[in-house]
This record gives sequence, structure tokens and C-alpha cells, in this order.
Amino acid sequence: MQHVRRGAFEVSETAEQRLKNIALVFGLLSVAAVVFDFYPYTMFFSLPFCAIWIYCAWLRSEPQLKWINIVFFCLYVFGISRYFWLV
Repeated sequence: MQHVRRGAFEVSETAEQRLKNIALVFGLLSVAAVVFDFYPYTMFFSLPFCAIWIYCAWLRSEPQLKWINIVFFCLYVFGISRYFWLV
């Protein structure tokens, strides 16, 4: 089993692939929530999607992908916080 080491992070390639597959499922659930207008589930499914991709992007040193996902992650946290604040 090969390990990927970037700074303080160490994860096997199989674990990284598993995380990406979980992110794919969250992404598909998010798209389905958008299509069927299941607000606020779109945010609830997109938040872990972004969190996983932030983590995986740091492993591979993809700065543009990392920062795009950080921006979306912050927007989803704001949206979820606002949803619970207004409910």
C-alpha cells in the first residue's frame, strides 16, 4: 500500500480514493437536491463535498482547486448558519 505524504498529512491512495468516491456521492446528492428543489439539502450535501475536496486538494498541491472549494465551503457554512438562525 502506497502512502501519499504532503507536509503533516499522510494517507494511503486507497483511503484518498475512498474519500473522493464519498465526495462524488455527496456531489450527486447535491445535484439531485437542486433539480428537485429540496432546499436546504443542497447546502447540507455540498458542505461535506467541499470539505473532502479541500482536504484532497491539499494532498495533491492543487492551489486553485483548494481555494475555490474554501470559498464555497465558507458560503455553505454561512448559508447553513443563516438557515438555522432564521428558522
